[in-house]
Amino acid sequence: MTKKATRTFFALLVAGFATCSQADAATMRLSLDDALKMARERNTMLKAQRAKNDQADARIVQSKQAYLPKVTLSETVMHSNDPGAVLVGKLQQEIAYYNFNVNPPDFGDFALDKLNHPSAITDFHTSLQVQQPIYNRDAIIGGKMAKSARKAQGFMTDRAVENIDLNVKKAFYGLILAKKNLDATEQSIRIMQGYSSEAARGYAAGLVTKSDKLSTEVRLAELRDQKLQIQDAIKNAQDALRTMLALGPDDTVQPVGDLKVDVKLPALVAKANSDGRSDLKALEAFQEVAGYQHDMARAQYLPRVNAFAQQNWHDNSFLGTEGSSWTVGLNVQWNIFDGMATKGKVQEAKAQALEAQYNYQAAKEQSEMEIDMARRALVTSRERVALTQKSLEAAKVSFDFIGEQFRTGMAMTFELLMREQAWTWAKMRLNQAKYDYCIAKSELEYYSAR
Repeated sequence: MTKKATRTFFALLVAGFATCSQADAATMRLSLDDALKMARERNTMLKAQRAKNDQADARIVQSKQAYLPKVTLSETVMHSNDPGAVLVGKLQQEIAYYNFNVNPPDFGDFALDKLNHPSAITDFHTSLQVQQPIYNRDAIIGGKMAKSARKAQGFMTDRAVENIDLNVKKAFYGLILAKKNLDATEQSIRIMQGYSSEAARGYAAGLVTKSDKLSTEVRLAELRDQKLQIQDAIKNAQDALRTMLALGPDDTVQPVGDLKVDVKLPALVAKANSDGRSDLKALEAFQEVAGYQHDMARAQYLPRVNAFAQQNWHDNSFLGTEGSSWTVGLNVQWNIFDGMATKGKVQEAKAQALEAQYNYQAAKEQSEMEIDMARRALVTSRERVALTQKSLEAAKVSFDFIGEQFRTGMAMTFELLMREQAWTWAKMRLNQAKYDYCIAKSELEYYSAR
């Protein structure tokens, strides 16, 4: 193989590996709605939260034991030569015998020697038992409590979805902000590179001092340092989105959209309230749970009534059906005094109910404050957008004017740098104001009723 053919082969091989590695990664163009939908379907925290709903459903199923019977089938094997156990075993298996129709009478298993020194017996005891609750007040209340807890858990899951939505919006808008700032910084770098080259030529011609020439290079270094920080911000936003969307480590999100500012303030600004917030509804449901816990504790003062029925078979073989017998009965248990344990549980449950009530009141007050803060941030950021837009336009006109003056030697280098910094800063401020508006709007939606 010639050297040229070898180089061609290795070049194709490297290209093939590069193509394979790129195939593993994906660049996704996602709108905000696409990202939100993907997060709701794929986010592992939401999956874990939904698993809690399943757990709450399972506890409701468990609570049905307060009404439904309990059926138990058991098999016990015993081998013993204990006199009492042998006699009872033979009676249960219905194999005990005696015969008084012969002379002398045959006492059989009831002869004193056999009663005192019996042969060992093997007994297979098959038992089918049914227990039916008649009146268990605390268990009945437990069923109601399980349903309230499931309702609360459902609201908590709804709030978890809203929380993920807000975080996705913050990361999505943060990625757009970082990319816009990167574009603005690269634009400033390109322009300053031109002015730096002119300063270098002026210095070579003796028209510009060395300090002026170096000042343009310092400014370029500042812009490049700013670019590096913005690139890190882009990577951080990408990482946040990848985590919330459950994407691979090499996947890249390309946001589709912009930092949009409404022409008019949305109606939500005036109508926002927290009455229907899912987390507050959850706290209301938790108040119900705490109330049921108090009722359950008090119900332990009441008696419990359970009926039972049992069918037994005793045989010398496994699952034998000889020696059949049955038992039915009613069991009443009444805890007359338990050393103040029940009283303490009642007091504890009452305090927990008060805690749930205060938690709801505190969350309600906190929510009103959050809405007011988000409302103010939304109004202020929209006003900032208008102000920074005018500031950017003025800074651009001023920078362009000084740029022309600098090229003709009519402006000093420090004037050029001041105007450029003001222009670049104005671009960043406008981007930040638009981002703050989008975030404030998202937070107002999050903190108010959905």
